[in-house]
Amino acid sequence: MRRRLRSIGPGAVATAAFIGPGTVTTATLAGAEFGYALVWALIFATAAAVALQEMAARLGVVSRVGLGEALLISTASRRAVRGAAIGLIVAALFIGNAAYEGGNIAGAALGITALNEAWPRGPVCAGIACAAAALLVLGGYRVIERVLIAMVVVMALAFLITAIIVRPDIGELVRGAAVPRLTLDAAPIVLGLVGTTIVPYNLFLHAAAARTKWPGAESLSDVRFDTCFSIGIGGIVSILILVTAAATLFGSSFAITSAAEMARQLEPAFGAAAKGLLAVGLFAAGLSSAITAPLASAYAAAELFGFRSDPKATPFRVVALVVLLVGAAAAVTGTQPVELILFAQFANGLLLPIVAAFLVYAVNRRSLLGDYANGLRTNVIAAAVILVCAVLGARALIRVAASL
Repeated sequence: MRRRLRSIGPGAVATAAFIGPGTVTTATLAGAEFGYALVWALIFATAAAVALQEMAARLGVVSRVGLGEALLISTASRRAVRGAAIGLIVAALFIGNAAYEGGNIAGAALGITALNEAWPRGPVCAGIACAAAALLVLGGYRVIERVLIAMVVVMALAFLITAIIVRPDIGELVRGAAVPRLTLDAAPIVLGLVGTTIVPYNLFLHAAAARTKWPGAESLSDVRFDTCFSIGIGGIVSILILVTAAATLFGSSFAITSAAEMARQLEPAFGAAAKGLLAVGLFAAGLSSAITAPLASAYAAAELFGFRSDPKATPFRVVALVVLLVGAAAAVTGTQPVELILFAQFANGLLLPIVAAFLVYAVNRRSLLGDYANGLRTNVIAAAVILVCAVLGARALIRVAASL
């Protein structure tokens, strides 16, 4: 087990990526509005994410190509399809991540300002952006991986201790986990919980990170342990956030729109320690996503445009910094690039089911994976996950259309 734990890495990077301000906010709203009733949705979302992330990691380790490179190989003879696929990935991963990066930085800042509301938001956002930029510029993959593992540990401990402090109803928690209940009112939140756990750019990031970490198919046992353990921890973190909101806010008349507001509500009943722990967890969630979104964009760009897939390479750093700087500008100035965000939601809504389907296609190709290609049971699970991704994608497109 000790050796297994030392092998933790790419799975933790993927976990750090999906436990961001969006996940924290959605889990908070789920607990505040529906109590413990939607814990089952997070269990399902975590299992679906494990299935897809394992495929992405296996593709990278066995075939020695990333998801973007696999797409180029598979569409080499079909230029129109290849061009459309590259255009969609560029739109969703580069433009989309740049649009969402402002939310990641602002989310981390919310965690800090929840501790002291007198601290000005702009300078705090600028400081967080500078910290993320320094890591992306000065650190290689190993350094970045260690920092993100530390962020996951901080999140897990902060949200775990907070959940213990608020004393959740264990009976209701078990019922919410074991008995799926879905009402029409809860359906959007359920889709939101799944949608913040299964993230398109995470599949590109995990495949690239796994290829960097492990030498080949002989490491698949470690790959699967890392994926299941790390993504599982991420799912537990999401559940802890939901549980904290359910124990403190469900049935109250106070309207909650963010985890930072929940942190402030904890202090009168549970003390400054509970507020501080939740704020620290929110900060770690925002900072980790502020690092991984530019990282994923740079990995995908390297694969699609043929430059070195290495965080120390100059083109790699340029792509990552552009994504980070666009987000930092939005966070520091407080502007909301509505059109850009709507476009990003539209592109991601299209990309999610397409990338999920292509990933399953790629891991079924024996020319890439040989004897490590998918079997029947894995494909059945993958088909169910793709169906969920298609529903999520359709929901994103409908939301964008309704906003126009």
